[in-house]
Amino acid sequence: MIDMINAKDLLVTAYDEARLGLAEGGIPIGAALFDADGNLLGRGHNRRVQAADPSLHAETDAFRNAGRRRDYRDTIMVTTLSPCWYCSGLVRQFNIGAVIVGEAKTFHGGHEWLAEHGVSIIVLDDPGCIEMMEKFIAERPELWNEDIGVAE
Repeated sequence: MIDMINAKDLLVTAYDEARLGLAEGGIPIGAALFDADGNLLGRGHNRRVQAADPSLHAETDAFRNAGRRRDYRDTIMVTTLSPCWYCSGLVRQFNIGAVIVGEAKTFHGGHEWLAEHGVSIIVLDDPGCIEMMEKFIAERPELWNEDIGVAE
């Protein structure tokens, strides 16, 4: 469905969303949903802080912004960070066919579980995504811990 070069091109949209979230004072995680031809369906970023909504993760924001479809099997979720269990559940619930992960170094979410259930996974280990998250985690550990559900 996707190759590495195309995957890096698709990541740009999610990365731009992550930067937007950071500029808004939120958590720098971005996502975008594409069809199999690479057409953008929806984009979004983690807005838990900005909207005071604990369910507004980047993947859910992109998914909501994509609008209703009858079938998601041929779609590709692109996210700057390995999806948490909540967002991995969204991918499974709606049978999204592929996930491109910007990086899984700073947080190792459910992408391996998704692969075990037939979702095509590409982990890019993108240096820009890693750097943005490492810097954010160092500067805002309390907010990061809140986002991933870790008590301080």
